[in-house]
Amino acid sequence: MMLKARPKLIVIALLAAVAVFAQTAHAQQTQYPKQTSLPNPYRLVENWPTLPKSMNGGRWGELIRADIDAKGNIWVFHRCFNTEPAGFATCVGRTDPPILEFDPSGKLLTSFGSGMFAFPHGFTVDRQGNIWASDANKDETVLGLSAKDSNGVVRGHQVFKLSSTGKVLMTLGKEGVAGNGPDTFDQPSGIAIAPNGDIFVTDGHGKNDRVVKFSKDGKFLKTWGHHGSGPGEFDQPHDISIGGPQGRVFVADRSNSRVQIFDQEGNFIAAWKQFDRPSAVYVSNDNTLYVSDSQSNSTVNPGYPRGITVGSAKDGSLTAFIPDPDLAQAEVSRISGASGIVADAQGTIYAADVGPHRLRKYIKVK
Repeated sequence: MMLKARPKLIVIALLAAVAVFAQTAHAQQTQYPKQTSLPNPYRLVENWPTLPKSMNGGRWGELIRADIDAKGNIWVFHRCFNTEPAGFATCVGRTDPPILEFDPSGKLLTSFGSGMFAFPHGFTVDRQGNIWASDANKDETVLGLSAKDSNGVVRGHQVFKLSSTGKVLMTLGKEGVAGNGPDTFDQPSGIAIAPNGDIFVTDGHGKNDRVVKFSKDGKFLKTWGHHGSGPGEFDQPHDISIGGPQGRVFVADRSNSRVQIFDQEGNFIAAWKQFDRPSAVYVSNDNTLYVSDSQSNSTVNPGYPRGITVGSAKDGSLTAFIPDPDLAQAEVSRISGASGIVADAQGTIYAADVGPHRLRKYIKVK
């Protein structure tokens, strides 16, 4: 009986393998339109938001991320109005608050975080209104200034959970200590919070190239990924988002020029390259996918346009493209566009710009 059954099992296995191969081949053959051929149904809202003159004369420096809370207010993580070093501006030596809250009209409501961060990077707001922010600093001195805090410890390699008023509720990582263990990071780049409170961190600006998962109380659960270009491997995972009805994990795998998709246990689902060189990724509840390419130019990922691509988180299809408004600076070293994007329920997009030094607001008009 066993000998007769075995050929049948082999045939079934071969048929299954052929089916999988056919699906993979079909996915690889999928052709997506060039971003420049897509419509741009968005209008830039000029002179938004209103930055008080008391803050750096009303002038922005480098911004890195933005998010929206349950009340519809917009939170911004910026680099203390600094512009140096270009592309990696520091808060070292500055007293400006890097976390700002605006209402939808653009009025400043709250600001805090002064002296906490050396190199602001990852940022998100959870469903309870708590703020999560990372310091990706790795240097003891920046621009000739010490990056040590008031306790004499070098700031960096940490993730902070803050209340909406700026009270520190939790810290992950060891201040000033780079590592790849369960309680250390190497320049954490992005943060996402699942509906159940689980914490996901892209440990991506250093050498770790991984995603680290913690429980809502900060207990280490697991990590996945390492340096490479294969499925589930990373090369500078720069941002992370959890969204859509299935709660999938989307990672902007920037230097591999792709968005990788996982379930919340780290199981690989897909890798999409139609979004060019993604610095930022955001998935809305209706499964709309927003991806920002902030770095492509004639030498970095040549042939691809910088800007924000809008598509489907279900199948990766593309629906709209917003060109980077500062393309004149595309060839300038270390200058980039939107490294942070978020959208509200109406599809209004907010883009935090590193190089152009502005917070953009786009309204969908058609």
